Amino acid sequence: MPRSVYLDYNATTPVADRVFDRMKPYFTTHYGNAASGHSHGWRAESAVDVAREQVAALLDTEPERLTFTSGATEALNMAIKGIAQHSTVDRPHIVTVATEHKAVLESCQALEQQGTARVTYCPVDAEGRLDPNTLADALTDDTVLAAVMHANNETGVRHPVADCYDIVRNHRALFLTDATQALGKLPVDVQHADLLVGSAHKLYGPKGVGVLYRRAGVQCPRFIDGGGQERGLRGGTLNVPAVVGFGAAAELAAERQPQDAERWRTLQATFESALQTRFPDIRINGGEAERLPQTTNVTLPGTNAERLVQALRTVSCATGSACASTDPKPSHVLRAMGHSPEEAHASLRFSAGRATTEDDLLYAVDALEQARPLARSAHPA
Repeated sequence: MPRSVYLDYNATTPVADRVFDRMKPYFTTHYGNAASGHSHGWRAESAVDVAREQVAALLDTEPERLTFTSGATEALNMAIKGIAQHSTVDRPHIVTVATEHKAVLESCQALEQQGTARVTYCPVDAEGRLDPNTLADALTDDTVLAAVMHANNETGVRHPVADCYDIVRNHRALFLTDATQALGKLPVDVQHADLLVGSAHKLYGPKGVGVLYRRAGVQCPRFIDGGGQERGLRGGTLNVPAVVGFGAAAELAAERQPQDAERWRTLQATFESALQTRFPDIRINGGEAERLPQTTNVTLPGTNAERLVQALRTVSCATGSACASTDPKPSHVLRAMGHSPEEAHASLRFSAGRATTEDDLLYAVDALEQARPLARSAHPA
């Protein structure tokens, strides 16, 4: 059987064995509805309570501040549209960053198209960094929310969340951070957020469950009607096995994060050094910025990344965000960093995980060298 190396952990992770073991009984044995008022329901409700406590512990907050959702995309929609809807300001102003996840950008664009909000999209520098002064200059008297991600899903570039939070709070607006890619890779807590979003499947939990943190006093209207679950914010039967899995994944991440990050940093340095040695013309996007310890985004001039991914049959990597993989347009993240369309189309993301070894990464370098001649672009970057 041919070797297969997975280097797309920013897209999704496998469910950890311990997490899966915790989930299994809630599919077959403890299958009650957490809203039912009998013993089967009480057992399910108790399991949800434990999971909420585990996720809260990872974020260093109180369990009652958390709302479980179907994923980070729903949670971001809930936060952005909810804050705009709840505002007493006529056409409230929102500030965000040009390199945010599509769930943030398209939520903001939807509000603009409806005429219910105005949005400012802050630029970043060539390394993908947001200058906090740029954020400060964008705030107005009508600003009700600023949304700045913790770490970018394509490049791994980190934003100065604490500085941004202080600026926004001093302006008496709310601060939302998308921590989906940071959870389990960096220390993350809610000290510098009014709203924070995460997702289980990025940290070895199941797909289909996310979380929204809201600081006490932050009001959002009901997002999904029907049933009154999740303290009335989100109707619908809770996915108990997935919620249990999120809790178990959060518990495991809290235990492993420091040593995982240290090992990933070492692997990242080895991988990028090997890439630069083998490909002198390679560009590491965001290489001068603080980044996630296991994410490397590169531009290989003269190649077509889509063809390159297809040619890399035994190495799974990405041309950008998995959520935008069906969009033929060049990465909005790299374009915001100043890349030409050709350069953006010549870029790949490699993201390591707990199972990744140094040998896997060196194998990927060899495979990339073999595949590159098969993926020449008609329009060299």
